Amino acid sequence: MELQEIRHRWNEVLDAVLEVDRISWLAFFDARLAEFDGRTLTLDFSDARKLSSSHEFSDTRLKQQQILIETIKSVLAIDVEISER
Repeated sequence: MELQEIRHRWNEVLDAVLEVDRISWLAFFDARLAEFDGRTLTLDFSDARKLSSSHEFSDTRLKQQQILIETIKSVLAIDVEISER
């Protein structure tokens, strides 16, 4: 799967995450999909960090990452690792 395909279906992934766990959805809804090398999906939160003085979710994202990975597998039928920049 290519990055563009993931971007095209990202709202499906986020909707499915919301059904499982609202905290996870809050942690990932503002991610930009930066890169995908066939295994690792890189999420970019630089725009969110510019605006979020008291709403920094990086610690939460680490705890919620498995929910995102499992949801991506369920919705897109691909195994991924997640990295952030």
